[in-house]
Amino acid sequence: MRLTRMRMRTANATAAVVMAVPLALAGTAPQGHAQDASPSPSGTFGSGCAGLAQKVGTAKDKVVEAAAAYPQLSHLVSAAVRAHLNGALDEKPGITVFAPNDQAFQAATVAQFASLLADQGQLKKLLTYHVVDRQITPDELSHGSFKTVEGSKLTTSGSGTDFKVNGEANIVCGNIKAANATIYVIDAVLEPPS
Repeated sequence: MRLTRMRMRTANATAAVVMAVPLALAGTAPQGHAQDASPSPSGTFGSGCAGLAQKVGTAKDKVVEAAAAYPQLSHLVSAAVRAHLNGALDEKPGITVFAPNDQAFQAATVAQFASLLADQGQLKKLLTYHVVDRQITPDELSHGSFKTVEGSKLTTSGSGTDFKVNGEANIVCGNIKAANATIYVIDAVLEPPS
C-alpha cells in the first residue's frame, strides 16, 4: 500500500513537472513589446522603440499621462501642460498624437523654444497640429492625409515600418496605445501651415 502511494506521488510530481516546463517556456517566448519590427494594429513598430521601452499600464492611462511615462516625451508633456491642453487631450476619445520626442524639441534654439513657451496661443496651435481627432492605424499611414485638431492637414507616407509625416518627420516608434489615443513618436516638430 505504501509503495502504491509513493508511486502515485511520483507519477503526480512527474506530471506536474511535465506540465510546468512548457508553461514556463511559454513565458519566455517573445512578447509584443516596443521592439516589434512589423506594423500591426496590436503592436508597436519602429527603430526608436527599443529606446522607448514599453511602459506597463500605459494602455490604461489617458494620453498625457501615458506620454509622461516615457522620459523621451518630457518636453512634449511640459508643453501640453503649459498650453493647458492636457485636460482637453485627455477628454477626447479616439485621437492620434504625432508626438515629437525630446530630441525634436532640442533641435530648436533655446530662444525659439523660450519664445514658443511664452506665447500660449502659438504653442497651442503648434501642439494641436500634431493631433488628429481619430485613431489612425499603421495600415493608414502609407498614403494618409488627415485633418488635425488645429484645422490644417498633415500627410503620412511610407511602407513597412518606415513612415514619414509631412515628408520631413520620421515615425521612430509607432502605434503606442493609451486609453484614449494612439501615439506615433516622431523626430521633428511639425510646423502648421501659415
